Amino acid sequence: MAMETSAESPVPVRTVLQAVGGWIGKLGRIWVEGQITDLNARGGTVYLTLRDPVANMSVRVVGPRPVFEAAGPAVTDGARVVIHAKPDFWINRGTFSLSAIEVKPVGVGELLARLERLKQLLASEGLFRPERKKPLPFLPHKIGLICGRDSDAEHDVLKNARRRWPAVAFQVENTAVQGHYAVGEVMEALRKLDADPDIEVIILTRGGGSMEDLLPFSDEALVRAVSSARTPVISAIGHEQDSPLLDLVADVRASTPTDAAKRAVPDVREQLHLIRQLRDRGRRCLSGNLDRETAWLRSIRSRPALADPIREIERQSEQAASLRDRARRCLSSALDRSSDELTHTRARLLALSPAATLNRGYAIVQRADDSVVRSNTDVKPAEPLHIRLAEGHLNVTVTDEPIG
Repeated sequence: MAMETSAESPVPVRTVLQAVGGWIGKLGRIWVEGQITDLNARGGTVYLTLRDPVANMSVRVVGPRPVFEAAGPAVTDGARVVIHAKPDFWINRGTFSLSAIEVKPVGVGELLARLERLKQLLASEGLFRPERKKPLPFLPHKIGLICGRDSDAEHDVLKNARRRWPAVAFQVENTAVQGHYAVGEVMEALRKLDADPDIEVIILTRGGGSMEDLLPFSDEALVRAVSSARTPVISAIGHEQDSPLLDLVADVRASTPTDAAKRAVPDVREQLHLIRQLRDRGRRCLSGNLDRETAWLRSIRSRPALADPIREIERQSEQAASLRDRARRCLSSALDRSSDELTHTRARLLALSPAATLNRGYAIVQRADDSVVRSNTDVKPAEPLHIRLAEGHLNVTVTDEPIG
């Protein structure tokens, strides 16, 4: 519960410190992990600072000498330990510390187990997926380099990169590459280089070392920072057999600093050789195309239509005249056949016409209603009849009885 205070009713220092001590006392005994610094033994008491390996935070630890001696000789400055301690708050001085009850050094096996658990956690989050990795630019104009000061790794990267491509530029950030300051300095250098728009690739490198020396490059905070970086990152930590978690999250993993330089920039000699090959290939392709087009043009020019165009015109004119004559003959023949058919039809019509029959001496006898008389029995006495002849006609009257 928060204290109720005001400018008119303040509380004395002892009350505040007693309350803080009470709150801290409620924590009980805890296990805490960190890195030992400022180890000092005076009499039967050991004093040290337990530093967080990632954040810039630390706490004072006090404990009996036998507790630390029981942990063995591994408990030294720079060692990572797990301490079972009771939080203490000295009310008279207003200081906080941990009273050590048990100390356990973090061995190699424990470190490997922790790294494996962290590796599985990061893998489950997808930080190692290949599709997250960014491609390297073909020819970066400026490269960021994070390495130790005057280290062999720095010299190897600079020498090999400039030998492969002399015009490449570097921005070098020297940091601690081992120890409890390494993670913070490397992350700050990474943040600075990643924020620079001129930096197209970042190389993070150091030489080989023990597993403890390479622990900063398996730190969770650093691994996550590399994963979220905008700029492609090349990891070149240690030797081929070394495999910190940084190698898994980096966009490209190089086996050595020299290999990192080879992956970051192309070899100018190889590129010149490739340019010569491409130029020769282009020349051959262009020459082959020109030869094919020349042969095609020569073939076209040798055709009769282009070699002797007048002869082709004459041939086409002869063909047109031949077609015209054929059309005329066909039309004349069709007209002749039609004329003959018309003559024959006319003759048949004349032969079958009634006028032709009348010309042969026949006559047509009709009644007043124009009906034709076909028998003498069809007429009556005194009936008027009309007789048509070949030339002219007669009107007659029947005077006699029909003769049977």
